[in-house]
Amino acid sequence: MQADYVIVGAGSAGCVLANRLTEDPNTRVIVIEAGGRDTNPLIHIPAGYMKLLDHPTLTWGYKTAPDEGVNGRTIAYPRGKVLGGSSSINGMIYIRSQPEDFDHWAQLGNRGWSWDDVLPFFDKAENWSGPATPSHGKGGPLNTTMIADKPEICQAAIEAGQQIGLDYRDDLNDLPHGLGDHIGWIQQTRHGRRRASAAVSYLHPAMKRPNLQVITGALVHRVVFEGTKAIGVDFSRGNGVERAAAAGEVILSGGAIGSPHILQLSGVGDPDHLERIGVPVHHALKGVGKNFQDHFIVRTSADIKGARSLNERSRGLGLVNEVIRYVLTGQGLLTYGASLIAGSVKVLPESATPDIQAMFAPGSYGPGPVRELDTKPGMTGGIWQMRPLSRGYVEARSNRPEDQPAINPRYLDDERDRRAVVGGLQFLRRLFAAPALAKYVVAETAPGAGLQSDDELLDYARRTGTTVFHASCSCRMGPDPMSVVDDRLRVHGLQGLRVIDASVMPAVTSTNTNAPTIMIAEKGAAMLLAAA
Repeated sequence: MQADYVIVGAGSAGCVLANRLTEDPNTRVIVIEAGGRDTNPLIHIPAGYMKLLDHPTLTWGYKTAPDEGVNGRTIAYPRGKVLGGSSSINGMIYIRSQPEDFDHWAQLGNRGWSWDDVLPFFDKAENWSGPATPSHGKGGPLNTTMIADKPEICQAAIEAGQQIGLDYRDDLNDLPHGLGDHIGWIQQTRHGRRRASAAVSYLHPAMKRPNLQVITGALVHRVVFEGTKAIGVDFSRGNGVERAAAAGEVILSGGAIGSPHILQLSGVGDPDHLERIGVPVHHALKGVGKNFQDHFIVRTSADIKGARSLNERSRGLGLVNEVIRYVLTGQGLLTYGASLIAGSVKVLPESATPDIQAMFAPGSYGPGPVRELDTKPGMTGGIWQMRPLSRGYVEARSNRPEDQPAINPRYLDDERDRRAVVGGLQFLRRLFAAPALAKYVVAETAPGAGLQSDDELLDYARRTGTTVFHASCSCRMGPDPMSVVDDRLRVHGLQGLRVIDASVMPAVTSTNTNAPTIMIAEKGAAMLLAAA
């Protein structure tokens, strides 16, 4: 089989590319996805994400390598393995991030990636449900909306934030340069009562076009080269190995885990690593799989009284009432994502802008990335270091494509990350103690009043912290020897091969990564069309 473009991965970026490239009826595109169709109803019910993070077929089932930064633990590492990728299983939070993040990308030598450069592509992607504003796009494929249902305990958290000095922002995507500490309501990738995944928003409309072929249940083995030019990929489905040939370009959109893994299996990477796993070196590129970054979330929880929480609303008659409400009105608990409120605060004196993201949810959970609600009424705050200094890796363990790669974000490896996490937990305690929230608090259940010193809080973070699903930066964009792609997203030293997904971020964005990933793909599609 042959096409002009072969796209590996139908996640957030791959879905965008498939749509934009096939707008020209003369352009043929093949998309290869390891997962299946996005038919599971839990994908489309927003609150269903809580049941998807450890789903046996809709995720890859990854785990991180044991690391001393988290007391030698392995951590479940959910990544979507389905049309839409992680946008089909994530918490649906839509935040573009601080403008300074993208200005920093440009300062690292990436021309065309400053805030002013990327803003048009955020706008192009978005179909905002509210009135037209300078901070939102209208008419794009991706439906975004405000939280409609605002529980009492969340309203109290907003008030508590203001009581301790945070500015209230009506719009968390209206963030001018130099903005200080603030708090506001989350926006979601949701259309009515349904999740607006990248598959629903971009891929399904494009699948009606005869020039797009989507192959599911297919594992890519390697990129095929003629000299230094990529000419296709080999993949398997069932028992046979097939080849998809690219007359134009091969595009890796496998995400921050999949894209470096495929490059390494193709002989593109650090020669020392490739030699260890028995892969012949086709093109030496030491930065492949390096510079891996993620946000490390640590949570504070409390039992509450005097306000309803998700804990009791999600059981028994409470759940029955919520299901009826969802069916009749498209509102209520089943429309909730991972958080309803976000605050950004500065806890390190050396930071120029807020350095901790704080999320708030009207429920309390057991430990770990897979959310299981506690039985008693509760609330939870979670914090992460917005711009982590710790750097990890993604490395193929063998030359077999079916073997999962080693994944290690090296959480808390940098001393500043450790100080930020402690400062973030102390901030959550100040928030919970503010008068507006304190009247509801029965007792802090985690970390618990017995843990007070910086060392105790850091140990708690090491024991309980986990991923917040923002894998990024493992195929870093830049002009230096450890970068993988240039600022046109072309793999250094090769022709006909680009990486377009979250792995190309030079540094992880301060907040949630799905909106920036879709922006990267919109901009990448424009680059491909310009080159053609």
